[in-house]
Amino acid sequence: MAFHHLTLEERYQIYAFRKADFSIRQISEHLGRAPSTISRELRRNINRRGYRPKMAHGLARKRGRQARCRRRIQAHQWRGIKRLLEQQWSPQQIARRAQREGTLRISHTWIYRYIACERAAGGQLWRHLRHSGLRRKRYHNQGKRKRHLRFRV
Repeated sequence: MAFHHLTLEERYQIYAFRKADFSIRQISEHLGRAPSTISRELRRNINRRGYRPKMAHGLARKRGRQARCRRRIQAHQWRGIKRLLEQQWSPQQIARRAQREGTLRISHTWIYRYIACERAAGGQLWRHLRHSGLRRKRYHNQGKRKRHLRFRV
């Protein structure tokens, strides 16, 4: 199932239906959305004055912009890691050095994950990696792809 954000128009419809004393289930049926979506929308965006669609839309957009990569390390430590990556160090080398010096406990996997997250957000740090990384094989649905050779000798 595809994920779609609520539009400003849908938020105005939620507001109008709530004013008309529609239940959450009735609103969800009219909008073609899950009841949990409507319930979550109201819970997140209601204040003393009630539900305000324009304010709710602005808050939702703000939350979307603030959703960034989670940081486990401080900014000055990350700057050091970035500097080493730009000098063509591998994440394994960086993690091992940090562990040996006792300055930071971080795994190479976490560095790769952070680089991937930063790349998805438009960052360019991935270009400093020596290799593009492993392509992970998908193992599900293998049964459909197996073919047996008929009349094999």
